[in-house]
Amino acid sequence: MVDVAGYHQVISTEHRESYERDGYLQLPGFIDSNTLAGLKKASDEFVELSRELRTSGKILDLEPGHTEEEPRIRRLNSPVDHHETFRDFSFVGAAAELACALLGGPVRYHHSKLNFKWSDGGEEVRWHQDIQFWPHTDFSPLTIGVYLADVDQEMGPMGVLPGSHRGTLFDQYRPDGAWDGAIGANDLETLDLTDVKWLSGPAGSVTVHNCCMVHGSLPNNSPRPRPLLLQTYSRADSYPIAHIGANGSTGALSGSVIGGDSRQRIVVDGREIPGAPDWSRRGAPTIFGSQQQDT
Repeated sequence: MVDVAGYHQVISTEHRESYERDGYLQLPGFIDSNTLAGLKKASDEFVELSRELRTSGKILDLEPGHTEEEPRIRRLNSPVDHHETFRDFSFVGAAAELACALLGGPVRYHHSKLNFKWSDGGEEVRWHQDIQFWPHTDFSPLTIGVYLADVDQEMGPMGVLPGSHRGTLFDQYRPDGAWDGAIGANDLETLDLTDVKWLSGPAGSVTVHNCCMVHGSLPNNSPRPRPLLLQTYSRADSYPIAHIGANGSTGALSGSVIGGDSRQRIVVDGREIPGAPDWSRRGAPTIFGSQQQDT
């Protein structure tokens, strides 16, 4: 269990104010060496596993050209579902503590992924915003990233556009109506990308960005992979909206509350709804059973 009393000790007031103002944080060397070593070891296990694969599957997404001798991995999907080290880090470790500190705790876990961005051309991630992929009932969701290796400018670090989390939420469909997952060329012309901050740093550095932040990354042109572990959280009173985007396909642990309990409250059109308990995993009782207090 995350220590509620210790939330305020994780980051400073200045960090919280900076995040609220700019929509992101960069925390060099935030993760201790033992924790980092454990995450690297777990990551390496999946690299070895990938050598047995020829095509992408539900767990590992492979780049074209992947081979047993020269593995090239794009992503490990939902690492918390596949390895205890990632699960502990996201639910009781530094990532959970930081999320609670920034959002005032408790928080609701949404999903995780490990993007490898392999060496010698690992793929670009075009400018985009996250919230369109998995809309919530508010804009509190944030994503905490951890660099598992030293990241310099040649490796395609994540870039963020400070303050853009308070701006336009862009349509990320192509003109033909197909989902593109990126901001269109005409909309990009409205943004001053000269203000982008490229978040490089040593292994163990942490990035945080709000769900509305315009962000992306360039190809990795170095001879070294750039593994970035990502986990997304919202406030506990924020809920993913079903049937839009990735919501509903983010893993068995998605929706778990960390650092306390959910009050099951939601505000719609200015009116607070004191909601019923979460029955999604055990089935809902009938109104008769609830009102008669059946056991």
